[in-house]
Amino acid sequence: MKKLHLHHTGLLTMAGLLAACGGTTSINDLSGTVVIDGSSTVYPIMEAVVEEFAKGFPNVDVSIAFSGTGGGFAQFAVGNTDLSNASRPIKSTEAALAETNGINYQEFLLAYDGLTVVVSENNDWLTDITLEELRTLWLPEGDDPATDDIVETNVPPTRWNQIRASWPNQPITLYGPGTSSGTFDFFTEVITKEVGNSRTDYQPSEDDNVLVQGVAASEYALGYFGFAYYIENTDKLNAVAIKNSDSEDGVIPSLETIADGTYTPLSRPLFTYLNIEKFQNNEALREFMTFMVDHVKQLTDEVGYVSLPETTYQGYGTILEDLA
Repeated sequence: MKKLHLHHTGLLTMAGLLAACGGTTSINDLSGTVVIDGSSTVYPIMEAVVEEFAKGFPNVDVSIAFSGTGGGFAQFAVGNTDLSNASRPIKSTEAALAETNGINYQEFLLAYDGLTVVVSENNDWLTDITLEELRTLWLPEGDDPATDDIVETNVPPTRWNQIRASWPNQPITLYGPGTSSGTFDFFTEVITKEVGNSRTDYQPSEDDNVLVQGVAASEYALGYFGFAYYIENTDKLNAVAIKNSDSEDGVIPSLETIADGTYTPLSRPLFTYLNIEKFQNNEALREFMTFMVDHVKQLTDEVGYVSLPETTYQGYGTILEDLA
């Protein structure tokens, strides 16, 4: 599985790490395992936490994967993971499965993201797109969830000039997350008006690095994924400005436009979910969670998402104390 390796500054010296974790456990004493899976969008944040935590607790084995939000919840709801990263809230069906299996959990809002529509840096003609054009681009043939009508003639466009006449008469190539991804769920709900309602003739991957490479390779490709993956690849990609209507100016995603709410409707919250029983019975997991809430704000800022107020993360420390 390919990983996104985002560069961030070291948070603390070894002595600082010990002090931050209370100084009660030697960096060489604590051992154990922590298992994390879920959203590829949240992955850069959690990977940064894991890398910094390992400097203070080298004998704790923290495994982290990104099978997508849905894939992560499928493992979490049967007790196979300690933490499940998510780019959407847990669904009622997923929560019901967790309850059936006796899994009690705590939700933590980690940050905000701006889902980013991207094209190759070689594309100088697709600089903005309206929500309706995005919908036309991704809506499949058949039912239209916005009108409840059967649109027999709704054949997805195959050439760019079928969407906007001034665009090239060239074939469309699309890249996006797989159907188990929370990013896929969010995008389809917002753009095509129904979760999972998407044309299927696109190149899917749960690995956002694959999507980056695919879009970057063609002037006539378009894709979407989390903001941090765009920020890490601005030398290969251009972000497309989103227009809510033809009469409005397009808005490019940035830390500022995501934070102030002007990048709408593609801004979204990012979460992680903690298995409470595993937390109570796993000292390594308790140390990891304490470290995470202490340092996730700085690491979130460094990897390119919008962090929450410091007081919010401080409140998470109180929640962890109560859960323990």
